[in-house]
Amino acid sequence: MGGFRLQSLVANAKQLIKQNNKHRRDVPKGYLAVYVGEIQRKRFVVPLSYLDQPLFQDLLRRSEEEFGFNHPMGGLTIPCCEEAFVCLTTQLQVS
Repeated sequence: MGGFRLQSLVANAKQLIKQNNKHRRDVPKGYLAVYVGEIQRKRFVVPLSYLDQPLFQDLLRRSEEEFGFNHPMGGLTIPCCEEAFVCLTTQLQVS
């Protein structure tokens, strides 16, 4: 995927986050709410710094492929199993 495409993907994700966070007072500044799961969605609050991480960007690409930017939960929806997401975010916290 080209650099421009990735920048566009991250910019669109940030815009969705801004729109979602205006309505969510329980998300601290510098964080975003995401919904994770293939069938049953669970809400996670993660640092915005994850948007710069290649592993998280792969999840954003999958999200764009499946949902475009019309997310059924009203926030950023990530189409992967909860266990895989927890494993990935644990790796990001360690690095």
